[in-house]
Amino acid sequence: MQYHLNLAHLYGDLLNTYSDIGNILVLKYYAKQMDTDIDVQIISLDDDFDPDKFDFALFGGGQDYEQTIVSRDLPNKAAAIKKFINDDKPMLAVCGGYQLLGQYYIGADGKKIPGVGALPHRTETQVNNRFIGDIRIRNEETGEEYHGFENHNGMTFLGEGERPLGKVIEGHGNNGQDGSEGAIYKNVFGTYFHGPVLARNGNLAKRFLLLALKNKYPDADFSQQEALEIKPTY
Repeated sequence: MQYHLNLAHLYGDLLNTYSDIGNILVLKYYAKQMDTDIDVQIISLDDDFDPDKFDFALFGGGQDYEQTIVSRDLPNKAAAIKKFINDDKPMLAVCGGYQLLGQYYIGADGKKIPGVGALPHRTETQVNNRFIGDIRIRNEETGEEYHGFENHNGMTFLGEGERPLGKVIEGHGNNGQDGSEGAIYKNVFGTYFHGPVLARNGNLAKRFLLLALKNKYPDADFSQQEALEIKPTY
């Protein structure tokens, strides 16, 4: 059986500083091996976001300037984004997208930028410091290790109902204090991993795709897709 998924790339024309488009290329690569094709649509400024039209979403990262522009448009999509998340549809949010899903973030200039408020975390700023370098974490639920590169001024603190994507083995993570990196909330994955994250972590790409497939096709048998062997690329 051939499956079909619709992917919303939120603000993909503005928030692609860290080559988040690479995550889409990786998803298409693994989806082909899972007998699945993916259609991608960029949802940007002034566009309507229909949460019932899409099966999963990517929300990438950008500079403070682009994120500020996006933050002004987000209230128009807030209800739709919250419905999408509450319908248990998967979303991958990287760096700026991760921050903007939360309550607010403080930019490098000290200005408070409101988020969409779909997730309970908040992001503070650091003075004259950034978290930069290779990072390695372990997901405590699956035992999987994820590898990546972080580069962020923000310090994110998780809220009620969120759990870390992983515990930091090497690097700084969300805030350099509590040993957490990223967030999982329902089927949303937030992370500071650049690079892009799915290119180095095919096991996470597989998990993401299976969530979308099972959500859309609840009666299908995905045992063959679950058995797909993902070899590390790092």
